Amino acid sequence: MLLLLACVVFAIFQQPTYSGTKKIEGVDSQTTVYFDTVGVPHIEASSEKDAYTVLGYVHAQDRLWQMELLRRIASGRLSELFGDKTIEVDRFFKTLCIDESIESTLQNIDTTTTSFQMTKAYLRGVNQFIEKGTTPVEFHLLGLEKEYYTVKDVYNVFAYMAVSFAMAHKTDPMMSALQNKLGTAYVRDLHVEIDSLHTSIHGNTSTFETNAVAANFQSVLSQLPVPEFIGSNGWVLGPEKAKNGKVLFANDPHIGYAQPSVWYQAHLKTPTFESYGFHLGLIPFAMLAHNRDYAFGITMFENDDIDFYAEKYGDTKGSSYLYKGDTLAFELRNKKILVKGGESVDFQVKKTIHGPVVNEVVVATDSVHPISIDWVFTREKNELLEASYGMSHASSIEDFQKSVALIHAPGLNVMYGDAKGNVAWWAVAKLFEHQNKVNPKFVLEGSKGEDDQLLAIDFTENPQAINPESKYVYSANNQSFAHYKKEGKEVKKGYHGYYLPEDRAKQITYLLEKKELYDKEDMKATILNVTSSTALDFLSYFPLESLERSSSENTAMAISYLKKWNAAFETEAIAPTIYTKLMYVYLEEVFKDEMGDELFQLFLNSHVQRRTTNYLLKNKTSLWWDNIDTKEVVESRETILLRVFEKTIAALEVQLGTDIDDWQWGEVHQVLYKHPFGEIPVLKYFLNVGPYKTHGGNEVINNIMYKLDSTGVYNVTAGPSTRRVVDFSNIDESKAIIPTGQSGNPFSKHYKDQTQKYLKGAFSPMLLDPNLIHQSKDKLYILPEK
Repeated sequence: MLLLLACVVFAIFQQPTYSGTKKIEGVDSQTTVYFDTVGVPHIEASSEKDAYTVLGYVHAQDRLWQMELLRRIASGRLSELFGDKTIEVDRFFKTLCIDESIESTLQNIDTTTTSFQMTKAYLRGVNQFIEKGTTPVEFHLLGLEKEYYTVKDVYNVFAYMAVSFAMAHKTDPMMSALQNKLGTAYVRDLHVEIDSLHTSIHGNTSTFETNAVAANFQSVLSQLPVPEFIGSNGWVLGPEKAKNGKVLFANDPHIGYAQPSVWYQAHLKTPTFESYGFHLGLIPFAMLAHNRDYAFGITMFENDDIDFYAEKYGDTKGSSYLYKGDTLAFELRNKKILVKGGESVDFQVKKTIHGPVVNEVVVATDSVHPISIDWVFTREKNELLEASYGMSHASSIEDFQKSVALIHAPGLNVMYGDAKGNVAWWAVAKLFEHQNKVNPKFVLEGSKGEDDQLLAIDFTENPQAINPESKYVYSANNQSFAHYKKEGKEVKKGYHGYYLPEDRAKQITYLLEKKELYDKEDMKATILNVTSSTALDFLSYFPLESLERSSSENTAMAISYLKKWNAAFETEAIAPTIYTKLMYVYLEEVFKDEMGDELFQLFLNSHVQRRTTNYLLKNKTSLWWDNIDTKEVVESRETILLRVFEKTIAALEVQLGTDIDDWQWGEVHQVLYKHPFGEIPVLKYFLNVGPYKTHGGNEVINNIMYKLDSTGVYNVTAGPSTRRVVDFSNIDESKAIIPTGQSGNPFSKHYKDQTQKYLKGAFSPMLLDPNLIHQSKDKLYILPEK
């Protein structure tokens, strides 16, 4: 009885404070926080300094545990929490030498700027909660002492975001391993070049373990206790496309699912500034936001901002390397990983002129060739703090553009719309071209110095559009092009990247062109659309007429379901289950025999695979159709596709039973919002949210993602981290939703109160009207601490 009473008292004590009065240092006058029905704080302050200080405080009381994880990832400090199981992750991030890059940034930062001062105010609020607030339950479970936060932690979150966005570390080593194993002809059949450029495929034919590097990088990222940034949709309609004659804005960044949700919503209002924004932990300035004047959001650009270089040793001891005919000594960096409950791990990172050597440390193998990594994020000047502040404080579209032009990495598509009727999109990143026209999707040759001759691209030559003739802009991680004039000539130019297939982009443009005029409800319907633009094309290559003559009753029924299917991934539908299993078996039959199991697993859920699948089907003479394990016969496309269909039905019967009506999509496609401690049996029901059956699928607009594998179970890994619709004809009717809830505190009433609305496709209002905000039942008064 006493234990139960103690638990109840602890739970009450742990709840965030949503009403009453608090005194904290750093505020000059009373600041009022109105928490609305979903826990969004509406902060009314007399100055921005007070507003950001209070934002830090309330953000920390809901998300301090999330902040703690975020600051430790890029700095390689997770093992201080989780012991030896995260050493591999910490080793990876320390090898990238992010800490050195951040130290350089901080040594040269202008501490007099408003962006820096407001960051300090925000961190003062966070640290005030550390002093005066409760300790999150996760800290108790780990026996973890709270530490104050600094500006360096903010940059560590920027760095984690940049790593998460980058695709090259997952792709380049894999593509080189594929080239080394199978040769150029097989690679060319994958159509790996970007759409408008025909560069030579440059692969290093040495036997360095590029597939091991790729496998390790993917393994590391899969172990992170916070979600990865993966994709996103965004589109903005000009007044001419809107029924009410005002700009309509939509954005839904795709990020890995976890608990708590990624974004923290907050509304800040002072006499001179207002922003309703979505904040990442420890980054004070909203990455997605709107007010009565303008709205902005992001998707992933998917540009290539990482190059790998195969170096050559300059001596037998491995203490030097060759570069342009010279023998250069490696720069050495000593690194230490502190491990909870164990001995610290000391290791050394070698650096070349290109960057840190990754294979000797990350893969821990003796290689013939050191592989170094050149990353734009750590190489170029970092002005992300100033850029993010400027984006949320712009006075005009021109002012906003100046801010986004400061972003060097990660690569973003920034979507913009305003009350004056402007719509715009900028692909923002510091872009470079290789002067010798190599394909940087492969590990490049490092010793000659030819592959690292880079030409910087001026921001005016980045892909972008301002008030285009189409009357709308959109982005869905698809290949984009720059259009500009150079020396009096019109130029259309694309840049190397890891773009996703055009499935979502095609569906977005189809829907936007289908109707002459749109309203807010149309925007919401589009953001929830689960129809694939390419699934029926994929199925069209299967010889269904030949299969219909099969004696299998389930084969005939499956064909019937597929023929009637509208390509929508709905929870109760049968066809999506058949289609998705068909896709996996197709990939396994076509690629695994040549690639082998390890390389196939790396390829299976890569962007390269997603761009290749339908393209390869059109090429009936591709080398990939022949199964090299059946040396006595050369298989045709039709032979393979017949085999794929038959194996698919047989596998589904084993997995789900012989009654095809039981093969509903929701039975195999479910979502669990998992807490980092969600594997612990006594905690998982308390900390995790779910599982739930859900609609959506890979590369539909409502991109509820999963990984393909042999199990036939497609547990959701990622999806829209928020859905937002902003209507400038009635800004107070703008809507949004996040997957679970505002708070990361499991004792909060806002821990998971948005979950069912999100799953059902509902939205909550983003309140700007003070008359509605002031009706809030939960009011917290923050007073100066004299």
